[in-house]
Amino acid sequence: MLALAHPFHDGEIITSESAPVNMPSDRASALTNSSACPKIKAVMSLPTRAAAGALLLLLVLSMEACHGQPTPLQSTPMDKPSTSGALLPPPAVSTQLASAIPRPTAEPTASYLVARSASCTQGGKIRAIAALDTLTVKFSLCTPDAAFPAKAAMPVFGIQPRSWIEATGGTGEILAHPIGTGPWQLKEWLRGQAMHFSRFDGYWRELAPFSELVFLWEAEAETRLAALRSGHVDAITHIRTADYAAVQQDGNLIFIPNQSTNTLYLGMNNTFAPFDDPRVRQAVTLGLDRRAIASAFYPDGSELATHFTPCSIPNGCAGEEWPLFDLPTARALLAAAGYQNGFDSALYYHDVYRLYLPEPGQVAEEIQRQLRTNLAIEVTLVLMDSAPFIMQATSGDLSGFHLMGWGADYAHVSSFLDFHFGQRSRQFGSPDPELQQLLAEAAGVADLSTAAPLYARANDIISTLVPAIPIAHGASAYASRAGVMNLRVPPFGAPQFHLSDPGTDRLIFMQNAEPLSLYCADETDLESMAACQQVLEGLFGYAPGSARIEPRLAEGCTPDATASEWLCNLRAGVRFHDGSQLHANDVVASWAAALDAANPYHTGNTGDFIYPKWLWGGLMNSPTR
Repeated sequence: MLALAHPFHDGEIITSESAPVNMPSDRASALTNSSACPKIKAVMSLPTRAAAGALLLLLVLSMEACHGQPTPLQSTPMDKPSTSGALLPPPAVSTQLASAIPRPTAEPTASYLVARSASCTQGGKIRAIAALDTLTVKFSLCTPDAAFPAKAAMPVFGIQPRSWIEATGGTGEILAHPIGTGPWQLKEWLRGQAMHFSRFDGYWRELAPFSELVFLWEAEAETRLAALRSGHVDAITHIRTADYAAVQQDGNLIFIPNQSTNTLYLGMNNTFAPFDDPRVRQAVTLGLDRRAIASAFYPDGSELATHFTPCSIPNGCAGEEWPLFDLPTARALLAAAGYQNGFDSALYYHDVYRLYLPEPGQVAEEIQRQLRTNLAIEVTLVLMDSAPFIMQATSGDLSGFHLMGWGADYAHVSSFLDFHFGQRSRQFGSPDPELQQLLAEAAGVADLSTAAPLYARANDIISTLVPAIPIAHGASAYASRAGVMNLRVPPFGAPQFHLSDPGTDRLIFMQNAEPLSLYCADETDLESMAACQQVLEGLFGYAPGSARIEPRLAEGCTPDATASEWLCNLRAGVRFHDGSQLHANDVVASWAAALDAANPYHTGNTGDFIYPKWLWGGLMNSPTR
């Protein structure tokens, strides 16, 4: 059984059997180009990082990648193109500045690139990505996907010049030296020490009021807070919940809460008695004082879950709120189901801190106490290791209660509902056909207001059938010194530092770890993503401090009637840090390098490209799973 680390879920393990898509760890880093039909060689690789002891099994397969199409992206030679005589100094990636490298060719090519999948059965949701003219790109999908803008806003789809991708081969220098259109350009990366960015004065939007941004890192939250209090840094990430009150009461600091995009829930599987009776599941919902749990074990800013999806996500709270604690009704329902004297059950959990579950053991014990006191349900707590717990829970193998949580990947309700209740989910037993049909229909509705009634009905079905009980949305917070103005932390991604004002010409930010690389198409850690977002931009992004999607390099993307084709119009006059101008071919080249297994530049840092696979159901031209 495969298991993949998914850090946007706070490091949870997602199994290939339970995930909404089968995500192979296939690798296309060994490519030949002896003809116009490059082939993927069989490659085995060790995992690049441990995640709860799970190993990434890299599939070893080969396939043809020739489609016989005009100007296919895959036919571009592997050799680096000729470059102009101007020099572009790269940032340092050691304790000394690296030597200058040739500047990529700035002029776009005359032909328009197209990346195509051989078939929709051989890859994920993307069928083709085509540059129609210099400022128009068409995305053709295999299935409707109204969440296209939300997924395209993720930093894994930052746009870089086609010439730079080709010059680096999609690996090597590009890992430490991204060329983007963002408000900051990388000046120097001192490995193990710091990352320095300089303001990009050719930025197409508002310029930063200061000229230098510095990233530092420190794993210990107490040390980060001490550095902030001493004045060594201007802002820090993720303060400990135990320090919330102290930071809020310190007149020299600013407490910066972050909107929650996670949910803790208590799951039940309807294929096991007594959870096969909906009255039992409804009784547990009404017999559990969820507000008391949220108040007792969660930090300030956390919320009682009124819906399965957080309200910070559009349409997440469409439909009626879940009913609150009602003990008489709960006992009546349990008696009507034949369990007036309660029943015995296990409660499975893993003792790992998460934003949605800051005190795992204490919350599990409180649920145990409430169910015994309120409903005479005798619960045995079963502590499991993370990997087997998550694999067994999401594949529907646990017969009792299971205490789990979820953090959204992107700002669309489908990130929550499709995974848990869609076509492939077996976590809660037999799925509900009406609910699955509603989610499938909503996936083809791009307009949020038009989709709202569908998601309202879906949420109402979930609250009636009660496959899982949402308990709380856990909060997190950053902090800054009092002199830093307008630093806002969005629910997704990193702060847009160029919109803040430290009152000096430099802002120093300390996060909890060093980025792994700055080629975020092939990274999953939040630290790499935060740095990438300062340099690179995608077609869409998030409004400051908000989960609202707004256009970036695209002026807009228009879907067809079924949301299975998206036509994106790019902004004119946007320039990269190397001086070249944004072209539709840059968009196709960037997306194809991340998504097309047959692309010669699909190499990256690890070769796993976990997020592109996850978001789009697999890679284009993926070898047979």
